Amino acid sequence: MKPYVIIRRGGWRSEAEVAHAAARSAAVGDEQMPHEVRWLRSYILDEGDGLLGTICVYEATGPEALRRHALLAGLPVDEIMPVAETVVVRPDPVSVPVPVPVAA
Repeated sequence: MKPYVIIRRGGWRSEAEVAHAAARSAAVGDEQMPHEVRWLRSYILDEGDGLLGTICVYEATGPEALRRHALLAGLPVDEIMPVAETVVVRPDPVSVPVPVPVAA
């Protein structure tokens, strides 16, 4: 699998909606596509218009697997880009981990 970034613009109105989307994403990836898609992390974006977007980092077998994952999880996809290289100047700031609810 190779690393990819997915940009999802203005898909949610609240952090609760993002949390529900995260639960769907985790369930689809872990249960239906474990050998094709692996979610690593996401950054929630304040789009400035009351909407939230995300930048998500995944490992995947390719863009097609990421599009299928998004379709199954009901997630928007504005852009998928392969990661050429990772440069870490400093680690991400420590934040309180948000538990991802497990879909029933």
